[in-house]
Amino acid sequence: MTAIARLTLLSLVLGLSACAVQRPTPGPLPPIPPAGPTTQPVPPAKVPGKPVTPIPPAKPVPRTSASFAPPPGGNSHWDAKLGVYALDNQPGTYYRQRTYYRWNNGWSRAISPNGPWEETDVHGVPSGLGRLHPQ
Repeated sequence: MTAIARLTLLSLVLGLSACAVQRPTPGPLPPIPPAGPTTQPVPPAKVPGKPVTPIPPAKPVPRTSASFAPPPGGNSHWDAKLGVYALDNQPGTYYRQRTYYRWNNGWSRAISPNGPWEETDVHGVPSGLGRLHPQ
């Protein structure tokens, strides 16, 4: 055998012997958690050397809807729970799809925030508003 072949074979044998798997030494086992639901929250595991990342704050509520246009010329904000725009300068007045809605001991609707208002029942307002003041 040539010297290069011997050197290659020796390197291969030594390299493979370094990859031999050895059994770990036996040590104490971690405790087994009790079965069933726990009543206390489990704290997040801390990894040494890694900082704990805080939970980001909730996203701000959007002022507009992705599906409905805001009322023309009025200050308003989108109320996702009700499914309508709430007019900021007229409490109890709402807007959706070119119609204004108002609660005054009963529902009424109009095409302008200043009226004229016509009375309607819970079926004539968006469902979110109907749940706000059911009749």
